[in-house]
Amino acid sequence: MPDLINSLDQVIERINAFNASANKRIIIGIVGKPGAGKSTLTEHILNNLPKGVATIVPMDGYHLSNSQLARLGLADRKGAPNTFDSEGYVNLLRRLRNDIDKDVYFPVFHREIEESYAADGVVLAKTKIVLTEGNYLLLNEMGWQGVAGELDEIWYVNIDDDLRLDRLTKRHQKFGKDADAAYAWARGTDEVNAKIVEATASKADYIINL
Repeated sequence: MPDLINSLDQVIERINAFNASANKRIIIGIVGKPGAGKSTLTEHILNNLPKGVATIVPMDGYHLSNSQLARLGLADRKGAPNTFDSEGYVNLLRRLRNDIDKDVYFPVFHREIEESYAADGVVLAKTKIVLTEGNYLLLNEMGWQGVAGELDEIWYVNIDDDLRLDRLTKRHQKFGKDADAAYAWARGTDEVNAKIVEATASKADYIINL
């Protein structure tokens, strides 16, 4: 059963304690439903650590391209577990674990174009803490089963669903969907994915209530 963290202060206390006791690079996974606030949490952590200590590596960089989704007939399921290069993401985590004396580059997803740029992010050799966030870090199928073994801890972000759906709808509008399409996508495709994520929560090390 996961332990509970009920405040942002406790999050920072946990990561500082972890960092103080570690003699290696730490890789922490932050998982949650679409719109749960994973990116907001990782940014908060980054802003409360000394500069250069940590880097954020989002899973979203491993979205399949729109052309590949069209080829596979999955364009209307973008964001589902089988619409990512899960094995590529696992390989990145292994490099981050093993290549600690090298800079490691990774792709970054850009919502304004709904595509990823290759080698757009970098984890420098000196980086002590990697925060990697995404939906499917605890999933045990479709290539995702290799993720958990590369992470030191996995934290599940829990938030009120009404707030999450409202936030998600507004995000879709911000990046180009009209109000009706944003509402439908958040409660359709995104919500199907959210149920998949929710079913993995019990496997997390901590549940963070925001």
